[in-house]
Amino acid sequence: MTEDDVLGEFRASQALLEGHFLLSSGRHSAHYLQCARVLMNPQRAERLATALAARLPAAIRNAITKVVSPAMGGVIIGQEMGRALQVDAMFVERPTGTFELRRGFALEPGDKVLMVEDVVTTGLSSREAIKAIEEAGGEVIAAVSLVDRTAGQVDLGVPYYPLVALNFPTYGPDELPPELAATPAVKPGSRAKP
Repeated sequence: MTEDDVLGEFRASQALLEGHFLLSSGRHSAHYLQCARVLMNPQRAERLATALAARLPAAIRNAITKVVSPAMGGVIIGQEMGRALQVDAMFVERPTGTFELRRGFALEPGDKVLMVEDVVTTGLSSREAIKAIEEAGGEVIAAVSLVDRTAGQVDLGVPYYPLVALNFPTYGPDELPPELAATPAVKPGSRAKP
């Protein structure tokens, strides 16, 4: 699947939005990718996960014993990655502010884990999820996401394979260009920023 194919999937599902958006990272952007919308169609989600699994080197792909994703954004693509790789998929969540496995999910010592995200903007959530997975006994051998918004600049501490890397600029609150500053920001994501 090419970058144009991936963006075509986002456009077809009306998941590529334009305007003034406040991202979960606290940064602002004129573009927003609503991955929940692109993943709401099971066939589309399966196509994207299959393409993402194909991006992994065979040695990594064959070593994975579990898929773990951060809730909320990574749950659907994590489940689809588990299906594509034919391994169990689970998720970490933040009931008290830090990621942890709950709901009876557990990792066995030595589990080789693929951490799966929908979008990586700063890498903070991904690194927090990786830390929680490691604290639960898993060994994160790689990370994947549908979209890398860092244009290849993020370091997650493990090999990272995004389906597509985009370079939509993001801005701090004090760096807004005039066209964004002139309109109120919309927060379309799932996580409210304190």
